[in-house]
Amino acid sequence: MKNLTLLLGLLISTSMLSAQTITGIWKTVDDEDNVEKSHIKLYEQDGVLYGEVIKLLEGATATHCNDCDGDLKGAPIVGMNVVYDMTAEGQGYDNGSILDPGSGKVYSCSINLKDANTLEVRGYIGFSWLGRTQYWYRVQ
Repeated sequence: MKNLTLLLGLLISTSMLSAQTITGIWKTVDDEDNVEKSHIKLYEQDGVLYGEVIKLLEGATATHCNDCDGDLKGAPIVGMNVVYDMTAEGQGYDNGSILDPGSGKVYSCSINLKDANTLEVRGYIGFSWLGRTQYWYRVQ
């Protein structure tokens, strides 16, 4: 009985730890109109965090990044990395960039886990207090 209790405790604590990670699939909600726009898969590669759009939701107004520069101009938004070069800092990630495919603009970015199922994503130019914050929600 002790072994069963220990095993259950270990499984529960392991699942709680995995739920506390930033990696996974997140639903974006626009901070201006409160509309759900997309699902983004946040993943780590070589210690760097990236975010790929894997699905557009009904609230998305564009399917291609028509205002983007360079190779991304006119590219489909699904499959596009819109979060990149983020490095771990404290309980979150910082020092990277986020692309707004609707405007084609790139912003500095910080991402913090507010709770197990909510991310605080801040895009800014120059200083973090000169920006906007969105809340993204974990897709179960």
